[in-house]
Amino acid sequence: MAEAAAAAEALVAAAQALDSLGFMPSKSGNLSLRTPRGFLITPAALPYAETTTADLVEVAPDGTVLAGHRRPSSEWRLHAGIYAARPEAGAVVHTHSPFATALSCARQGLPAFHYMIALGGGADIRCSAYATFGTAALAEACVAALEGRRAALLANHGVVALGATLAGARSLAMEVENLARQYLALRAAGLVPVLLTEAELREVFAQFGDYGRLG
Repeated sequence: MAEAAAAAEALVAAAQALDSLGFMPSKSGNLSLRTPRGFLITPAALPYAETTTADLVEVAPDGTVLAGHRRPSSEWRLHAGIYAARPEAGAVVHTHSPFATALSCARQGLPAFHYMIALGGGADIRCSAYATFGTAALAEACVAALEGRRAALLANHGVVALGATLAGARSLAMEVENLARQYLALRAAGLVPVLLTEAELREVFAQFGDYGRLG
């Protein structure tokens, strides 16, 4: 019981911290934690500054509300799809962070211009195919973009990151935003990023070791 309460408190704290960074404008974005019965997710249409643990909603994989008095986030299908496809995922963070979202609106991903791209699990961070928010089609597109990866951009929408832990998923979502800011700064300056080669990326993954594993 105490462990569940602590997890709920951590979920609210993470949502509020990301909101304070400007990653969740206008009540956008959502966070979740896997539970034995499904997942605990932030509620729909409630400002994060006003959200408490009592507002969180536990949802079954099919969308049935198991606990909570509010509506779950409209993106519950996105979270359910990721948990179904990625058994190693213990948490999912979805933000509308400004630079990564701007890049997603060009329907472009992030190439291997910086070694930290490897934290996403591969040689790039893909942008998914476009689908309307809150739909099963978006969940399918996101899962496809996440194949072999821990993070993806959602076309004309935002960012998704998964982790074994909430801290890991949150940290990765923040790093994706940092990389997007750097990449767009290069592009805005008229510079062409020099991409890491396959051999260089192999060295990066070897150097990361446990640091680069799913957190």
